Amino acid sequence: MVHEHSVQELFGKYGDILWESGRHKYNVTSFVGEIDEILLGRKLSVFSQETLDSILGTLRERGNSNATINRKMAALSKLLRKAHKMGDIHSLPEFRRQKERAGRIRFLERDEEKYLFTAIEKRCPDSHRLAVFLVDTGCRLGEALGLIWNDVSDGRASFWLTKSGRSRTVPLTARANASIGRSIGGKGPFKKLTGVSFRATWNEAKHEVGLGADPDVVPHILRHTCASRLVQGGVDIRRVQMWLGHQTLQMTMRYAHLATNDLDACVGVLERHQLPANCPCAEL
Repeated sequence: MVHEHSVQELFGKYGDILWESGRHKYNVTSFVGEIDEILLGRKLSVFSQETLDSILGTLRERGNSNATINRKMAALSKLLRKAHKMGDIHSLPEFRRQKERAGRIRFLERDEEKYLFTAIEKRCPDSHRLAVFLVDTGCRLGEALGLIWNDVSDGRASFWLTKSGRSRTVPLTARANASIGRSIGGKGPFKKLTGVSFRATWNEAKHEVGLGADPDVVPHILRHTCASRLVQGGVDIRRVQMWLGHQTLQMTMRYAHLATNDLDACVGVLERHQLPANCPCAEL
């Protein structure tokens, strides 16, 4: 007898195995629920290419961007591959990544950081310490909140709970090292905070300094800011990739255009090949 399962039922079986509790799993739960709703809760033993194409078409009709579709398909693909391995699904479609448009990366200017951080510190000194740590390490919010004291030593921080699943260690700037505040109790530098409490303080502060209408000024902008400063400062893209913990160089290449100094030598080459101003040919 062939057993059939809905996408929601498969998530119920394997969701806790595939995704740790947190914001990402919360998003995946929403993605799976939407896909199950598109399929009208249909139970399947074979997930055909036609079924996948139908889901893609519906998501596009609903106005989903290619980037959003890719995130939803990544969750579905991970779930179905697990179900296939366990024998619940007997055939899988081919998942093709949709081409994403390279968007503008928003990062904080120095004066924006100054005013925003001052407003944060006024409300919550612990949140200010975290903001400083985030912008000078480029780590994700969850990575910083997950730190315990053993992860921080000799002026370096080791991140074990990462999005890619790969640990990394980065050296700390003087102010990032100071922001850890070893005299403060708890199991780790930022254990008194939660993602919810930090975002609440962040949102209040950004409204105070006139950034409330900017949808890109979210805590993740601190990671973009760190990466942008590294590239603008001349750090090569491979090292930036290692610093951020990106799985692929393509992710880091989003910042490559900021390395404007790398192109300065091109101007000299072009100018050497220009015709003299008094040459008759120059007027042609």
